[in-house]
Amino acid sequence: MSLMDRIRKIQVRYAEVERLLAQPQIAADPSRMADLGREFSRLEPLVNRIRQLDLLRKEIADLKIMLSTDREISELARSELALKESDLADMEKFLLADILPRDPNDAKNVILEIRAGTGGEEAALFAADLFRMYTRYAERRGWRTEVLSLSSTGIGGMKEAVIAITGEGIYSVLKHESGVHRVQRVPVTEASGRIHTSAASVAVLPEAEEVDVKIREEDLRIDVFRSSGHGGQSVNTTDSAVRVTHLPTGLVVSCQDEKSQHKNRARALKVLRARLYDLERQRTESERAASRRQMVGTGDRSERIRTYNFPQNRVTDHRVNVTLHALTEILDGNVEGLIRPLMEADVAARLRADQD
Repeated sequence: MSLMDRIRKIQVRYAEVERLLAQPQIAADPSRMADLGREFSRLEPLVNRIRQLDLLRKEIADLKIMLSTDREISELARSELALKESDLADMEKFLLADILPRDPNDAKNVILEIRAGTGGEEAALFAADLFRMYTRYAERRGWRTEVLSLSSTGIGGMKEAVIAITGEGIYSVLKHESGVHRVQRVPVTEASGRIHTSAASVAVLPEAEEVDVKIREEDLRIDVFRSSGHGGQSVNTTDSAVRVTHLPTGLVVSCQDEKSQHKNRARALKVLRARLYDLERQRTESERAASRRQMVGTGDRSERIRTYNFPQNRVTDHRVNVTLHALTEILDGNVEGLIRPLMEADVAARLRADQD
C-alpha cells in the first residue's frame, strides 16, 4: 500500500469516527464512546500532519510556477524550493513511521542492563562509560532514570548496572541498543601502550506491568543476605539484600542498593518481570522478525553491534554501516547520530514487512 493510499484510509476513518462521536446512540454507550474517543485521539495528530503535508505540497507547486517568471524571482524560488522539498521528504518519512504498524512495546518504559564482558577490568571501565553515555542521553531527552542495581569495581569500573528509564516512547528509541558493544583502546592498566579489545553487553527490556506478566509466589525462591560494598551503616549489619530466583526459568535477580529489604525485593521483582516479558516476547516474535533482523539486528546480546575505537576517535555501528568520528561527544550522551539511522532502518524494515 502506497503512502497516499494509507493517507486516504486514515482520512476516511477519521471522518467516520468524527461522525460516530456526534451520534446520540453512541453517546449513550460509555464503552463505545471511550473506544471511539481513544481512536479519535490517535488519528487526530496524523490528520493534522497530513494537512501540513498538503499545505507544503501546495507551496512547492506554487514555487515551481514561479521558476518560469523573471530571473530574480526564479532564483529566489529555486533556493526556497530546495528547502521545501527537503522538508517534504522529512515530513513524509516521519508520517510514514507514524502510519506503519508499530511495535506494541514502543510506548513502554525500559529496564536497561549493562554488563562487563570479555576484557577484565578494562571491560568493567567500558561498562561504566556506557552507563554514563546512556544516563547522559536520558538527561538530554528529559527522561527520568533510577538505578535499580549497581556492582562497581575498585578503580571506577562496573561489573553490572541495571537502570529503569521512564519517559515517553523510550523503548522505540533505545530498543536497538541491545547487543555487544566493543571497545578498542589502550587500557589505563597497560604499561606498553598496546591497544586492547574489550566488550560489554547491553540489554534493553520493555518494562512489564503486572498485567503483562503474572508471577506466582510458588515459582519464586527468595534469599536474603547482607549487602556488600558502599551503602552506609546498614552494609554488612542487616540482611537487606535480596536474591530472587524464578524456578521455572532459572532466572536470578539480586538487588542490594536499598537499606530496606522490602524495597530491594520490589526492585528485584521489577527486573525479573521485565526479563520474563522479554523472554516471551522474543519467543513469539522470532519467526516473524527475519526482515527486521537483516536491517537492525536481532537485539541478541551475543551479537556485536557497535565498535568504539579510541585511537581514531571513531564509533561504527555495524548493522547500518554508520561511522562517526565523534567518540568523545557520543560517550557524553550525544548518541542521536547513531540512534536515528537505526530508527530509520526499522521504519524501512516495517514497510517491507507490511508490503509482503
